[in-house]
Amino acid sequence: MSYLYKIFLGALIAFGLMAGAQAQGKQGDYRLGAGDAIKISVFQNPDLTVETRVAESGAVTYPLIGAVQLGGLSIAEAEQAIAGKLREGGFVQRPQVNILLMQVKSNQVSVLGMVNRPGRYPIEIGDTRLSDMLATAGGAIPSGGADVIVLSGVREGKPFRKEIDIPGMFLTGNTELDIPVAGGDIIYVHRAPVFYIYGEVQRGGSYRLERNMTVLQGLAQGAGLTLRGTERGLRIHRRGADGKVQIISPEKSDLIQADDVLYVQESLF
Repeated sequence: MSYLYKIFLGALIAFGLMAGAQAQGKQGDYRLGAGDAIKISVFQNPDLTVETRVAESGAVTYPLIGAVQLGGLSIAEAEQAIAGKLREGGFVQRPQVNILLMQVKSNQVSVLGMVNRPGRYPIEIGDTRLSDMLATAGGAIPSGGADVIVLSGVREGKPFRKEIDIPGMFLTGNTELDIPVAGGDIIYVHRAPVFYIYGEVQRGGSYRLERNMTVLQGLAQGAGLTLRGTERGLRIHRRGADGKVQIISPEKSDLIQADDVLYVQESLF
């Protein structure tokens, strides 16, 4: 066996052990819940191998010992619970119980709206954060997803809702906003705010409103004015809180608001 081959084989074994340890760590952190499919086996007792689901009550029915409450337990704690009952009942003297998580049904988070892969995703490890679930769903659609997302669910038996500015969280380093998610949470990414340009501009239409975008920057999105356009004829049509549309003569340094309509009039001279 060559020296290089030994190095390659050693690295391959080390990688396999590391991957196995990571997989066990992920499974060990997970808390069982209603609907989860598991496989329970006992070393040298093939008759005690069972595939089952955790009931709504959190219990599973297991041979010899009957109903066992596993809901809310980690994999390791569930293994100890079954082993303890087998030992207490005198069925197996030194039971070595192994539980394999086959399918996750509980502790799922719904990611909806303007993301690349909307759907329901399981919380596979403890302390899963908001950013983790967004990454699992492929992140917000760059051209259509808003920066501010809505996280809703239940905390301590009470309805919970929070709006979180994702780019702002990372730009300011305020990672406290990257809060842990819980089973049943809903992450919603709304469409990004837009503004509109029409009149004497090169490219009229709707455009994504970037944060702190000025009127001048908005006009640049429309590729500027036509030869007949005039900045003196620039107006913003903005809907107020009362639902009425106001017509504003803005400065080029003024900030654009969501759903503003920029209108460039034709020069009379």
